[in-house]
Amino acid sequence: MLERHLAEPSYDLVIRRGTIVDGSGAARKIADIAISAGKIIAIGDIHEAGRQEIDAAGLIVTPGFVDVHTHYDGQATWAERMQPSSWHGVTTVVMGNCGVGFAPCKPADRENLIRLMEGVEDIPNPVMTAGLPWNWESFPEFLDALAPRNFDLDIGVQLAHAPLRVFVMGERGISREAATDEDIAQMAEIAEEAMQAGALGFSTSRTLAHKSADGEKIPTYDAAEKELQGIAQGLKAAGAGVLQMVTDLEDPEADIAMMRRLTEQSGRPLSFSLLERPNAPENAMIALRALEKAGREGAPMLAQVPARSVGVLLGLEASVNPFQQNPVFKEIKNLDFAEKLQHFRDPEFRRRLLEAGAAPPMMFNWAGLFPLTNDAPDYEPVPELSIAGRAKAAGVPPAEYALDHMLNTREGRGLILAPVLNYVEGDLEVTRKMMASPYAIAGLSDGGAHMGAICDGSFPTTLLAHWARDRTRGPRFTLEQVVQMQTSRTAAALGLHDRGLLAPGLRADINVIDFENLSVKAPEFAYDLPADGRHLVQRADGYRYTIVAGEVTYRDGVATGALPGRLVRGARDAQGVPAIHRAAAGAAA
Repeated sequence: MLERHLAEPSYDLVIRRGTIVDGSGAARKIADIAISAGKIIAIGDIHEAGRQEIDAAGLIVTPGFVDVHTHYDGQATWAERMQPSSWHGVTTVVMGNCGVGFAPCKPADRENLIRLMEGVEDIPNPVMTAGLPWNWESFPEFLDALAPRNFDLDIGVQLAHAPLRVFVMGERGISREAATDEDIAQMAEIAEEAMQAGALGFSTSRTLAHKSADGEKIPTYDAAEKELQGIAQGLKAAGAGVLQMVTDLEDPEADIAMMRRLTEQSGRPLSFSLLERPNAPENAMIALRALEKAGREGAPMLAQVPARSVGVLLGLEASVNPFQQNPVFKEIKNLDFAEKLQHFRDPEFRRRLLEAGAAPPMMFNWAGLFPLTNDAPDYEPVPELSIAGRAKAAGVPPAEYALDHMLNTREGRGLILAPVLNYVEGDLEVTRKMMASPYAIAGLSDGGAHMGAICDGSFPTTLLAHWARDRTRGPRFTLEQVVQMQTSRTAAALGLHDRGLLAPGLRADINVIDFENLSVKAPEFAYDLPADGRHLVQRADGYRYTIVAGEVTYRDGVATGALPGRLVRGARDAQGVPAIHRAAAGAAA
């Protein structure tokens, strides 16, 4: 690939002869893109030279991906690179999701918020204790603390409900007492202030899965609708911000009706997590139908849908493994990884371990666990590829097969995928139906969270490679569709109208991709967090160039050293709600 640096250029950068998939859903075309001062200047047949030129012949050129659901709230205060997301073509992330974050926060409540983030998002307490500078108290001060920092992508922030509740109510908020009228009024005032300072929205959680490190339900779990309405009125007063909610959808029609009331009374748009859960799989489609009905009737609501199953990774190095309840394993559970491996490789320990038995953790069974065997993990595996299926074919017990896979893959670092959500029927058909809705956007990657058991920051690559090229177990989407899902649609959902499309005048956030060779690599642990903390990361092949504000930040997956990313502050929408919500209603009418 030619990358030239020329004298006396007309532009900072010209991308030549790429196949442009512009993010609008329109058919691809071959053209050049001229960039200067961080913006796209022209698209077409560019005759003038660029200071830097990239030959993109045979490659696709897309807008940078906008990930609306991440948890880099801590990482953004101590690090410059938001990996793994920035390895996967993401040029803008939005954090402060699921009702958890670190602002506003009084000094006395810092440990409470750390324990909450530790429990909800599996970010180790020592990492946050060592890394968080706590040079803020109010939410505007948190944004001001981020504003001078440089990143490898842009960062937007939402006001999270749990720290807001604790800030106003103290221990009453943590213990989930009902908010008084005075409490609600103060929360609304802080929400208005946060939106005016540049928050992109407000997030809350109503799921039983979200608990503190002490096992207590998240403070927002059963907050009254009156409290949510009051906070939403703060967004209304500011004329800005999107509401975001994570919920179990135990009564999907009632939950959608409540969300609809929030949007109708506040005038602010809303998105929520839409997932197929094993205990009530039918609720996902019931919720989708209720959402689509509300959308056709004008309610500005969208569902965030993940690109694949949300899965726990089991392994000897991970937080969870199939032997964790085994009494023999408990003898070594507190040893470091290297010491554990020595025991696992000892024939006598292995004999005792297998004789004591093993069982998959939580709700899983061997038929629902799948070994990740190579650098192109299969995220829609057939039953024959499960631990049960492979063990049967090999003529060994499942526990023995699982142990051998974990021990003999990548020097004891073998992982097993346990699909938790969106894989009830053993495929991704329900996921496809949800993603296909005009009221759905790509979301829930959780980049920056679940550091010891989940690694879903690679969702953007799965969305492209699996859904537009590799899927064999059902219908696919077009490349134009999947690019649109995580560029213009996600950007518009947050009111970020300056990005998400390749068009003159917009930000030059761009990916140049070798689509035929695009793939995710196997997840692995990195030990590069504060206090030597570990986290699961996952790289990708095929991203030839990632460009943020006109600067190349990654070349073939390797950081260039450029850090053009900054804090993104929200702006008021003159028409009241982001355009995507209005467009979705019109498209389905």
